[in-house]
Formats: sequence, structure tokens, C-alpha cells
Amino acid sequence: MNIRGKELAHGIIQGGMGVGVSLSSLAGSVAKEGCMGVISSVNIGFNEPDFMENPFEANIRALKEHIKKAKEISKGNGLIGVNIMVAVSHYEETVKAAIEAGADAIISGAGLPLKLAELVKGSDTLFAPIVSSKRAAMLLCKSFVKKAGILPDFLVIEGHQAGGHLGFSADDLKSDTCQPNLQILKEVKEAIKPFEEEFKKKIYVFLGGGIFDSKDVKEATEAGADGVQIGTRFIATKECDVDEAFKQVIVDSKEEDIRIIKSPVGMPARAIYTPLLQKLDEGKSFLAKKCNSCLTACPKGDNIPYCISRALIAAAHGNKEEGLFFCGENAPRVKDIVTVKELIDELTCVQPL
Repeated sequence: MNIRGKELAHGIIQGGMGVGVSLSSLAGSVAKEGCMGVISSVNIGFNEPDFMENPFEANIRALKEHIKKAKEISKGNGLIGVNIMVAVSHYEETVKAAIEAGADAIISGAGLPLKLAELVKGSDTLFAPIVSSKRAAMLLCKSFVKKAGILPDFLVIEGHQAGGHLGFSADDLKSDTCQPNLQILKEVKEAIKPFEEEFKKKIYVFLGGGIFDSKDVKEATEAGADGVQIGTRFIATKECDVDEAFKQVIVDSKEEDIRIIKSPVGMPARAIYTPLLQKLDEGKSFLAKKCNSCLTACPKGDNIPYCISRALIAAAHGNKEEGLFFCGENAPRVKDIVTVKELIDELTCVQPL
């Protein structure tokens, strides 16, 4: 697959997962196998010594370093992307830093990335919004054309079975009345077709949210997707950047452990029901000692039940008591921790030697 001169041997995107889940080790290892490895930018500098005092500087410094390291690991194979949430503070500066550092692609969601085309225009960096409906796809394509005169290089559809923050209403998620993935795919492809024809440009479409095995990959591509995005399964890989305890939480999870929660940023999200969430249900609060204003949509002060940044960082460090463990709906199907190569070989039906 060739997207504006950039080659992918396999149509697989490893979903961006933060805080600290998909950094240079995971993204570089995925790219090494001919896929798109994706670094999550959100609070990427959480391990930097000056993170609490200078979060912006620490995050930009760490982002550039992780892009560099991922490219070294990939050995020139695949692509290195960066997932940048619209909801983060310093969104524009982060996009510009990723481009400057040589990111092959920027994927952006958790809100509508209306400024993304303008920020990326003129660079060699591919760009893609994350969408969950044809309406969002149409709105973004119209906006990109109006503001920058260009279309996205690809779209990532995140269905309702995805992990982390979700682009569906809490009511639909809890009542299981969300639109099915393949229906969204069909409608999105129909919505972008007029734009493709007018501009004589193909917009590649990757389907995510609930993609688990090679059967799902085949179903998606036969339905018209150019590829897939997979997140949770890559957590349970030896190269994933999180603490081993996080990976074991995924492996040990059961169907009844997976919950839809309300994130402090106001969006529904999917996570594993660990002690943090149990205590929150009991009415306890977990506030950060110092707010770094990492998310623009997050209320400040005592208006939040817990600091999502602190909880996600705790999870990345393997703290089962205070960590927030985002995951997809199919997390309970993950039974083993494998290498990235083994997982990609399985997804692409490559038989081991």
C-alpha cells in the first residue's frame, strides 16, 4: 500500500494509546514489521525529571526523542505515526513538533481536528482524522477543503468496541444500540466518494474498534476497508512500553470487568474495573496535587472526581490500585503476552518457520 509515497507492507495501524502505552518501543517494533506504529503524544513526557514543573517542554522534548527512537527501531520499514488528541493543551504546537521530528503521519481524534489540514499542509507528513460516523467524515472533509484546499490522506474509523475515549453517546454504548462497524464503514466510504472524485485522490480508510484476529481483518477488508486499526492486542506484547503489570491486567481481565465509564473530560470511555473505579463508585475522590492543565476539556479544581492524567500514568507504571486501565471490549479474549512479530504474523496469516 502506497499512501502519498509512503509504503506500508500491511494495512495495519497500531492504535495510539496513552499515557505511555504506545511509545517508541511498541511503535518502532510495529513499523519494523511493515505496519504503522503509532506513538501517543498525550503527556508523553511523564517520565521526564521536569514534567511536573514544565509539562509542555517535557512533553515536546520526549515526543521528538520517541519519534527518533522509533525510527531507529523500525530500520526504515513501515511508518511511524503520532496520535494527537484534539482535547490536549498545546495541540497546534504538538502537531508542529511531530512534523519537525519527522513523523510519517498524524492521527487525531477525541474531538474534531478542524485545524489539522492547515497545520500539516506543505509537509511530507500524512494526516488522518478519527471518525465514528459519516457525518463527522463529511464535515471534516468539507472543512479541510475550505480551510486548506486538501483532503486527508486516510481516515480511521473507531467503532463502539474500541478502548479509551469513545465517539458515541453513553446511552447508546450502555444499551448496545451503537451503529455497527461495517455500516459505518459503508456510509463513510459513500460520504467521501464525491470528494475523491472531485479531487482525483484516494482517501484510504482503516477500520478500528473490535478488530481482534485475522478473521476480523478479512471481514473489514472484504467490506471495503483498506486496512484496520488495532489497539488492545498490542498492549499484550513484549515490546509494549507499559509496565508488565499493565499487560497482566489485560490478560487477566474477564468480560464482567469491562465497563463504560464517564471520563473527567466529559466523554464516555471503556476501561477495566480496577480498585480506582471501585473506590470512585464509593464516592471517593483522587485529585492531583498539582494540575498541569493537560486537557482543555477537563474541569479544574474540585469539580472532577479524579485526575485522569495521574490515573493513566499510574497504570503505565503498573499501579493496580490507583491506575486507570483503558482497553477495548475484546480485552478478555487476550490470553497471552506475545511478540509484536508473532501478533502481526497471526493477523496477516503468516505461518511461523
